Amino acid sequence: MAVNLKGRSFLSINDFNPQEVRYLLDLARDLKQQKRAGIREPRLRGKNIVLLFEKTSTRTRCAFEVAAADEGAAVTFLDSASSQMGKKESLADTAKVLGRYYDGIEYRGYHQQVVADLARYAGVPVWNGLTDIDHPTQALADIMTIEECVKKPINRVKLVFCGDTRNNVAYALMYICAKLGIDYVGYGPPQLSPAHEVLALCEQAARDSGAGATAATFTITDDPDALLGADAVYTDIWASMGEEEKIPERVKMLTPFRVTAELMAQTGNPECIFLHCLPSFHDFETTMARRQMELGYDIREVTDEVFLSDNSKVFDQAENRMHTIKAVLIATMG
Repeated sequence: MAVNLKGRSFLSINDFNPQEVRYLLDLARDLKQQKRAGIREPRLRGKNIVLLFEKTSTRTRCAFEVAAADEGAAVTFLDSASSQMGKKESLADTAKVLGRYYDGIEYRGYHQQVVADLARYAGVPVWNGLTDIDHPTQALADIMTIEECVKKPINRVKLVFCGDTRNNVAYALMYICAKLGIDYVGYGPPQLSPAHEVLALCEQAARDSGAGATAATFTITDDPDALLGADAVYTDIWASMGEEEKIPERVKMLTPFRVTAELMAQTGNPECIFLHCLPSFHDFETTMARRQMELGYDIREVTDEVFLSDNSKVFDQAENRMHTIKAVLIATMG
């Protein structure tokens, strides 16, 4: 089936069918091979994109800027201090103006409704660089990394997410697992379980995927037996940006779900890979980790023993953010 995503926004994996998700992953793989071979085909020459950042980021900004530059597009970066959106100008008016200047808009911030409204009013493709409830470009990079590192068909993979199973990364992973037939386990405390409507949406998407007997399954549990047979173990920081006041509570709830060598061993799979969207608290080499430790809170969600091991593929993921973002830009704007 031919896939044409030109003019589409990329707000959530939920908006795409399994064939379209597969198209983006295959395109990202091809673009990665071309970059490594030194092949340059500026497919976006003459295009202009704007990056709207209400939340800071290393990987998202750099990945979008390098992806655009590789393909010949020009980039404008606007943080919240550089834009009047929502302050002296409504979101709708800002979107309409930017849509006249630019061929595409990226948004990284808090509310999913903001990125949805940008897409509603801009008249050009809008891309979700992260919101409080979704992180679709990260999910593409995660699956690309799994396909590179796990030696089995994607619809036979078991992925375990440890920790806060209702955060944006976990939700994005659930959405893409539903599309591709990946068995998903959310391993964390019951207090931080996914919303019932999210789980129901994913289970319905899995049934609708056409995968039949190989459709994705979803397990939400605090039972460590669920780790057995995992091909990939994933975690994220315990308190997202703006949630620092929750650290004492989160450390108490999530310390039992810290990814350690002992937890990895419980998978029974010596080839199980470790994944993380980054940044990570895996040591005390950051001011935040040191400050919290001085207050009595060990905020490490993973130990150095795992993070620095051969099974850790976190920097492959980070690179793949750029390749999958490039695929999204080309597919929707090229």
